[in-house]
Amino acid sequence: MGWRCGIIGLPNAGKSTIFNALTAAQAEVAAYPFCTISPNTGVVPVPDPRLQRLGELLKPERLTPTTIEFVDVAGLIAGASRGEGLGNRFLADIRDTDLLVHVVRCFDSPTCPHPLGSLDPVRDVEVVETELFLADLEVLGRQLAKLEKKAKSGDKDAVRACATLAKAEAALSRGQWLKDLPWSAAEWEDLAPVALLTVKPYLLVANLSEAEFRGGAAYGALQELARTRGVPLVPILGDLEAELMELPEAERREFLDSLGLKEPGIIRLIRESYRLLNLVTFYTIVGPEVRAWTVPAGTKAPQAAGRVHSDMERGFIKAEVMRYEDLVRLGSPARVREAGLLTVEGRDHVVEDGEILHFRFQRSG
Repeated sequence: MGWRCGIIGLPNAGKSTIFNALTAAQAEVAAYPFCTISPNTGVVPVPDPRLQRLGELLKPERLTPTTIEFVDVAGLIAGASRGEGLGNRFLADIRDTDLLVHVVRCFDSPTCPHPLGSLDPVRDVEVVETELFLADLEVLGRQLAKLEKKAKSGDKDAVRACATLAKAEAALSRGQWLKDLPWSAAEWEDLAPVALLTVKPYLLVANLSEAEFRGGAAYGALQELARTRGVPLVPILGDLEAELMELPEAERREFLDSLGLKEPGIIRLIRESYRLLNLVTFYTIVGPEVRAWTVPAGTKAPQAAGRVHSDMERGFIKAEVMRYEDLVRLGSPARVREAGLLTVEGRDHVVEDGEILHFRFQRSG
Protein backbone atom coordinates (compact mmCIF):
# COMPACT_ATOMS: atom_id res chain seq x y z
CA MET A 1 0.00 0.00 0.00
CA GLY A 2 1.23 3.48 -0.92
CA TRP A 3 0.03 6.87 0.29
CA ARG A 4 -1.18 9.32 -2.32
CA CYS A 5 -1.32 13.09 -1.97
CA GLY A 6 -3.62 14.80 -4.47
CA ILE A 7 -2.47 18.24 -5.68
CA ILE A 8 -5.63 20.29 -6.27
CA GLY A 9 -6.52 23.90 -7.03
CA LEU A 10 -7.83 26.25 -9.69
CA PRO A 11 -6.37 26.21 -13.20
CA ASN A 12 -3.13 28.22 -13.53
CA ALA A 13 -2.48 28.06 -9.79
CA GLY A 14 0.87 26.38 -10.45
CA LYS A 15 -0.01 22.80 -9.51
CA SER A 16 2.13 21.25 -12.24
CA THR A 17 5.03 23.55 -11.40
CA ILE A 18 4.90 22.36 -7.78
CA PHE A 19 4.59 18.77 -8.98
CA ASN A 20 7.66 19.17 -11.19
CA ALA A 21 9.67 20.59 -8.32
CA LEU A 22 8.58 17.65 -6.15
CA THR A 23 9.27 14.89 -8.61
CA ALA A 24 11.51 16.31 -11.36
CA ALA A 25 8.99 14.56 -13.65
CA GLN A 26 8.65 17.52 -16.02
CA ALA A 27 4.88 17.36 -16.41
CA GLU A 28 3.61 19.73 -19.09
CA VAL A 29 3.19 23.29 -17.84
CA ALA A 30 1.23 25.84 -19.83
CA ALA A 31 -0.72 29.06 -19.24
CA TYR A 32 -4.15 27.81 -20.23
CA PRO A 33 -6.82 25.91 -18.30
CA PHE A 34 -6.87 22.11 -18.26
CA CYS A 35 -3.27 21.70 -19.35
CA THR A 36 -3.27 18.70 -17.00
CA ILE A 37 -6.03 16.34 -18.12
CA SER A 38 -4.79 12.90 -17.13
CA PRO A 39 -3.29 12.91 -13.63
CA ASN A 40 0.49 12.85 -13.39
CA THR A 41 1.84 10.65 -10.60
CA GLY A 42 5.28 10.89 -9.04
CA VAL A 43 6.90 8.83 -6.29
CA VAL A 44 8.79 11.15 -3.93
CA PRO A 45 11.46 10.13 -1.38
CA VAL A 46 10.70 11.36 2.12
CA PRO A 47 13.55 13.51 3.49
CA ASP A 48 14.97 11.63 6.46
CA PRO A 49 18.00 12.87 8.44
CA ARG A 50 17.91 9.69 10.56
CA LEU A 51 18.39 7.51 7.48
CA GLN A 52 21.34 9.65 6.41
CA ARG A 53 22.87 9.33 9.88
CA LEU A 54 22.46 5.55 9.77
CA GLY A 55 24.23 5.60 6.40
CA GLU A 56 27.14 7.54 7.85
CA LEU A 57 27.35 5.18 10.81
CA LEU A 58 26.87 1.78 9.15
CA LYS A 59 28.19 2.57 5.65
CA PRO A 60 25.86 0.20 3.75
CA GLU A 61 26.06 -0.25 0.00
CA ARG A 62 22.51 1.07 -0.35
CA LEU A 63 20.36 3.56 1.55
CA THR A 64 16.72 3.31 0.52
CA PRO A 65 14.31 6.00 1.74
CA THR A 66 10.61 5.53 2.21
CA THR A 67 8.34 7.29 -0.30
CA ILE A 68 4.94 8.85 -0.81
CA GLU A 69 3.13 9.62 -4.06
CA PHE A 70 1.97 12.99 -5.33
CA VAL A 71 -0.74 13.17 -7.98
CA ASP A 72 -1.23 16.30 -10.09
CA VAL A 73 -4.85 16.36 -11.26
CA ALA A 74 -6.78 18.65 -13.58
CA GLY A 75 -7.63 22.15 -12.38
CA LEU A 76 -11.00 22.57 -10.70
CA ILE A 77 -13.44 25.35 -11.60
CA ALA A 78 -16.72 26.57 -10.12
CA GLY A 79 -19.39 24.04 -11.11
CA ALA A 80 -17.03 21.06 -11.04
CA SER A 81 -19.41 19.22 -8.71
CA ARG A 82 -22.02 19.48 -11.48
CA GLY A 83 -19.55 18.28 -14.13
CA GLU A 84 -18.40 21.70 -15.40
CA GLY A 85 -15.00 21.76 -17.09
CA LEU A 86 -13.26 18.52 -16.22
CA GLY A 87 -15.13 18.33 -12.94
CA ASN A 88 -16.20 14.71 -13.03
CA ARG A 89 -12.72 13.50 -13.87
CA PHE A 90 -11.17 15.82 -11.29
CA LEU A 91 -13.41 14.56 -8.51
CA ALA A 92 -12.87 10.92 -9.47
CA ASP A 93 -9.09 11.40 -9.46
CA ILE A 94 -8.94 12.97 -6.00
CA ARG A 95 -11.30 10.46 -4.37
CA ASP A 96 -8.49 7.94 -4.81
CA THR A 97 -6.02 10.01 -2.74
CA ASP A 98 -5.28 10.02 0.99
CA LEU A 99 -4.50 13.72 1.47
CA LEU A 100 -5.45 16.93 -0.32
CA VAL A 101 -2.70 19.44 -1.13
CA HIS A 102 -4.48 22.64 -2.19
CA VAL A 103 -2.17 24.89 -4.25
CA VAL A 104 -3.32 28.52 -4.05
CA ARG A 105 -2.07 31.18 -6.41
CA CYS A 106 -0.26 34.10 -4.75
CA PHE A 107 1.47 35.64 -7.77
CA ASP A 108 0.61 37.98 -10.62
CA SER A 109 1.74 37.21 -14.14
CA PRO A 110 0.78 38.94 -17.41
CA THR A 111 1.64 35.75 -19.33
CA CYS A 112 -0.40 33.44 -17.07
CA PRO A 113 -3.89 34.95 -16.64
CA HIS A 114 -5.90 34.14 -13.55
CA PRO A 115 -9.02 32.14 -14.53
CA LEU A 116 -11.20 34.34 -12.31
CA GLY A 117 -9.69 37.59 -13.57
CA SER A 118 -7.93 38.84 -10.43
CA LEU A 119 -5.57 37.76 -7.66
CA ASP A 120 -7.56 36.85 -4.55
CA PRO A 121 -6.32 33.72 -2.76
CA VAL A 122 -9.06 33.73 -0.10
CA ARG A 123 -11.76 33.72 -2.79
CA ASP A 124 -9.89 30.97 -4.66
CA VAL A 125 -9.80 28.77 -1.55
CA GLU A 126 -13.52 29.28 -1.04
CA VAL A 127 -14.30 28.37 -4.67
CA VAL A 128 -12.41 25.09 -4.46
CA GLU A 129 -13.70 24.17 -1.00
CA THR A 130 -17.30 24.91 -2.03
CA GLU A 131 -16.96 22.43 -4.89
CA LEU A 132 -15.57 19.79 -2.53
CA PHE A 133 -18.48 20.33 -0.14
CA LEU A 134 -21.05 20.19 -2.93
CA ALA A 135 -19.53 17.00 -4.32
CA ASP A 136 -19.72 15.35 -0.89
CA LEU A 137 -23.30 16.51 -0.40
CA GLU A 138 -24.27 14.91 -3.69
CA VAL A 139 -22.61 11.61 -2.74
CA LEU A 140 -24.20 11.66 0.72
CA GLY A 141 -27.63 12.32 -0.78
CA ARG A 142 -27.38 9.30 -3.06
CA GLN A 143 -26.12 7.05 -0.27
CA LEU A 144 -28.83 8.22 2.15
CA ALA A 145 -31.53 7.41 -0.40
CA LYS A 146 -30.24 3.82 -0.57
CA LEU A 147 -29.89 3.41 3.18
CA GLU A 148 -33.32 4.85 4.01
CA LYS A 149 -34.97 1.99 2.15
CA LYS A 150 -33.08 -0.54 4.30
CA ALA A 151 -33.76 1.45 7.47
CA LYS A 152 -37.50 1.36 6.82
CA SER A 153 -37.35 -2.43 6.69
CA GLY A 154 -35.89 -2.47 10.21
CA ASP A 155 -32.18 -2.92 9.40
CA LYS A 156 -30.48 -1.60 12.56
CA ASP A 157 -27.12 -0.98 10.88
CA ALA A 158 -28.85 1.03 8.19
CA VAL A 159 -30.72 3.07 10.81
CA ARG A 160 -27.44 3.94 12.52
CA ALA A 161 -25.71 4.73 9.21
CA CYS A 162 -28.57 7.01 8.17
CA ALA A 163 -28.13 9.00 11.38
CA THR A 164 -24.39 9.32 10.78
CA LEU A 165 -24.79 10.42 7.17
CA ALA A 166 -27.51 12.90 8.09
CA LYS A 167 -25.14 14.37 10.69
CA ALA A 168 -22.44 14.66 8.02
CA GLU A 169 -24.89 16.29 5.61
CA ALA A 170 -25.85 18.90 8.20
CA ALA A 171 -22.18 19.66 8.98
CA LEU A 172 -21.31 20.16 5.31
CA SER A 173 -24.31 22.47 4.90
CA ARG A 174 -22.82 24.59 7.71
CA GLY A 175 -19.47 24.70 5.91
CA GLN A 176 -17.67 22.31 8.27
CA TRP A 177 -14.98 19.90 7.13
CA LEU A 178 -15.98 16.38 8.14
CA LYS A 179 -12.39 15.61 9.16
CA ASP A 180 -12.73 18.17 11.96
CA LEU A 181 -15.76 16.62 13.67
CA PRO A 182 -15.40 14.26 16.69
CA TRP A 183 -16.75 11.08 15.09
CA SER A 184 -17.03 7.87 17.11
CA ALA A 185 -15.43 4.67 15.85
CA ALA A 186 -18.85 3.39 14.76
CA GLU A 187 -19.56 6.60 12.86
CA TRP A 188 -16.21 6.35 11.06
CA GLU A 189 -17.25 2.86 9.97
CA ASP A 190 -20.46 4.33 8.54
CA LEU A 191 -18.56 7.04 6.66
CA ALA A 192 -15.76 4.82 5.32
CA PRO A 193 -17.66 3.31 2.33
CA VAL A 194 -18.97 6.68 1.10
CA ALA A 195 -15.72 7.96 -0.52
CA LEU A 196 -16.01 11.49 0.87
CA LEU A 197 -13.46 14.20 0.11
CA THR A 198 -13.82 16.34 3.22
CA VAL A 199 -12.78 13.54 5.58
CA LYS A 200 -9.27 13.59 4.11
CA PRO A 201 -6.36 15.45 5.73
CA TYR A 202 -5.87 18.81 4.04
CA LEU A 203 -3.21 21.49 3.73
CA LEU A 204 -2.68 24.70 1.80
CA VAL A 205 0.31 25.58 -0.37
CA ALA A 206 0.92 29.24 -1.17
CA ASN A 207 2.49 29.35 -4.65
CA LEU A 208 4.42 32.59 -4.36
CA SER A 209 6.40 35.02 -6.40
CA GLU A 210 9.52 36.32 -4.68
CA ALA A 211 7.82 39.70 -4.19
CA GLU A 212 4.81 38.12 -2.46
CA PHE A 213 7.08 36.02 -0.26
CA ARG A 214 8.79 39.17 0.99
CA GLY A 215 5.53 40.64 2.33
CA GLY A 216 2.76 40.71 -0.27
CA ALA A 217 -0.88 41.38 0.63
CA ALA A 218 -2.17 38.25 -1.14
CA TYR A 219 0.11 35.96 0.87
CA GLY A 220 -0.74 37.81 4.07
CA ALA A 221 -4.46 37.26 3.49
CA LEU A 222 -3.90 33.54 2.90
CA GLN A 223 -1.79 33.29 6.07
CA GLU A 224 -4.61 34.84 8.08
CA LEU A 225 -7.16 32.43 6.58
CA ALA A 226 -4.95 29.46 7.42
CA ARG A 227 -4.49 30.66 10.99
CA THR A 228 -8.22 31.18 11.43
CA ARG A 229 -9.02 27.73 10.04
CA GLY A 230 -6.17 25.93 11.79
CA VAL A 231 -5.01 24.54 8.44
CA PRO A 232 -1.29 24.01 7.76
CA LEU A 233 0.13 26.44 5.17
CA VAL A 234 3.38 25.79 3.30
CA PRO A 235 4.88 28.67 1.27
CA ILE A 236 6.65 27.66 -1.94
CA LEU A 237 8.27 29.88 -4.55
CA GLY A 238 7.07 27.59 -7.32
CA ASP A 239 9.01 28.69 -10.42
CA LEU A 240 12.17 29.44 -8.46
CA GLU A 241 12.10 26.15 -6.55
CA ALA A 242 11.58 24.15 -9.73
CA GLU A 243 14.82 25.70 -10.99
CA LEU A 244 16.46 25.41 -7.57
CA MET A 245 16.22 21.61 -7.55
CA GLU A 246 18.46 21.53 -10.64
CA LEU A 247 21.27 23.58 -9.03
CA PRO A 248 24.37 22.16 -7.32
CA GLU A 249 24.06 21.94 -3.54
CA ALA A 250 26.34 24.94 -2.85
CA GLU A 251 24.40 27.25 -5.17
CA ARG A 252 21.10 25.98 -3.77
CA ARG A 253 22.25 26.75 -0.22
CA GLU A 254 23.36 30.25 -1.25
CA PHE A 255 19.98 30.96 -2.84
CA LEU A 256 18.06 29.74 0.21
CA ASP A 257 20.25 31.83 2.50
CA SER A 258 19.46 34.93 0.45
CA LEU A 259 15.76 34.34 1.17
CA GLY A 260 16.31 33.53 4.85
CA LEU A 261 15.20 29.92 4.38
CA LYS A 262 16.71 26.83 6.01
CA GLU A 263 15.35 24.44 3.39
CA PRO A 264 13.26 24.48 0.20
CA GLY A 265 9.49 24.75 0.63
CA ILE A 266 9.19 21.52 -1.34
CA ILE A 267 10.96 19.64 1.48
CA ARG A 268 8.59 21.18 4.02
CA LEU A 269 5.63 20.12 1.89
CA ILE A 270 6.79 16.48 1.78
CA ARG A 271 7.43 16.45 5.53
CA GLU A 272 4.09 18.11 6.38
CA SER A 273 2.18 15.75 4.10
CA TYR A 274 3.81 12.79 5.79
CA ARG A 275 2.91 14.18 9.23
CA LEU A 276 -0.74 14.81 8.33
CA LEU A 277 -1.08 11.25 7.04
CA ASN A 278 -0.20 10.10 10.59
CA LEU A 279 2.57 7.81 9.41
CA VAL A 280 5.63 6.48 11.23
CA THR A 281 8.95 5.30 9.86
CA PHE A 282 10.84 2.18 10.88
CA TYR A 283 14.14 0.86 9.54
CA THR A 284 15.60 -2.48 8.56
CA ILE A 285 19.27 -3.44 8.23
CA VAL A 286 19.53 -6.43 5.90
CA GLY A 287 22.82 -7.33 4.23
CA PRO A 288 24.12 -4.37 2.24
CA GLU A 289 20.98 -2.24 2.62
CA VAL A 290 19.58 0.09 5.27
CA ARG A 291 16.00 0.86 4.36
CA ALA A 292 13.19 3.05 5.68
CA TRP A 293 9.60 1.81 5.67
CA THR A 294 6.27 3.55 6.28
CA VAL A 295 3.28 2.31 8.27
CA PRO A 296 0.29 4.09 9.84
CA ALA A 297 0.73 5.03 13.50
CA GLY A 298 -0.59 2.20 15.68
CA THR A 299 0.57 -0.59 13.35
CA LYS A 300 1.57 -3.82 15.10
CA ALA A 301 4.76 -5.74 14.37
CA PRO A 302 3.29 -8.51 12.12
CA GLN A 303 1.65 -5.94 9.85
CA ALA A 304 4.89 -3.93 9.72
CA ALA A 305 6.69 -7.13 8.72
CA GLY A 306 4.12 -7.49 5.95
CA ARG A 307 5.29 -4.17 4.50
CA VAL A 308 8.68 -5.78 3.96
CA HIS A 309 7.30 -9.04 2.57
CA SER A 310 3.95 -10.78 2.81
CA ASP A 311 5.67 -14.04 3.91
CA MET A 312 7.03 -12.23 6.97
CA GLU A 313 3.55 -11.33 8.14
CA ARG A 314 2.14 -14.81 7.52
CA GLY A 315 5.01 -16.52 9.32
CA PHE A 316 5.75 -13.86 11.93
CA ILE A 317 7.43 -15.16 15.10
CA LYS A 318 8.96 -12.12 16.78
CA ALA A 319 10.66 -8.79 16.16
CA GLU A 320 14.04 -7.73 17.51
CA VAL A 321 13.81 -4.01 18.27
CA MET A 322 16.49 -1.35 18.64
CA ARG A 323 15.94 2.35 19.22
CA TYR A 324 17.55 4.70 16.71
CA GLU A 325 18.94 6.85 19.54
CA ASP A 326 20.64 3.84 21.16
CA LEU A 327 22.25 2.72 17.91
CA VAL A 328 23.59 6.20 17.13
CA ARG A 329 24.88 6.66 20.68
CA LEU A 330 26.59 3.26 20.93
CA GLY A 331 27.76 3.04 17.32
CA SER A 332 26.79 -0.48 16.22
CA PRO A 333 24.02 -3.08 16.54
CA ALA A 334 26.45 -5.37 18.38
CA ARG A 335 27.04 -2.79 21.08
CA VAL A 336 23.32 -2.19 21.45
CA ARG A 337 22.89 -5.91 22.02
CA GLU A 338 25.80 -6.06 24.48
CA ALA A 339 24.27 -3.19 26.47
CA GLY A 340 21.03 -5.14 26.85
CA LEU A 341 19.07 -2.54 24.91
CA LEU A 342 17.81 -4.83 22.16
CA THR A 343 14.34 -6.11 23.03
CA VAL A 344 12.40 -9.05 21.63
CA GLU A 345 8.75 -8.26 20.97
CA GLY A 346 5.76 -10.36 19.98
CA ARG A 347 2.64 -9.94 17.89
CA ASP A 348 1.16 -7.19 20.08
CA HIS A 349 4.11 -4.82 19.78
CA VAL A 350 3.08 -1.45 18.34
CA VAL A 351 5.76 -0.07 16.06
CA GLU A 352 7.08 3.32 17.14
CA ASP A 353 8.62 5.98 14.91
CA GLY A 354 12.37 5.48 14.51
CA GLU A 355 12.59 1.84 15.59
CA ILE A 356 15.06 -0.47 13.87
CA LEU A 357 13.42 -3.86 13.42
CA HIS A 358 14.67 -7.32 12.55
CA PHE A 359 11.86 -9.78 11.91
CA ARG A 360 12.04 -13.47 12.72
CA PHE A 361 9.54 -15.53 10.75
CA GLN A 362 8.71 -19.04 9.62
CA ARG A 363 9.28 -19.32 5.89
CA SER A 364 6.34 -20.77 3.96
CA GLY A 365 6.78 -23.96 1.99
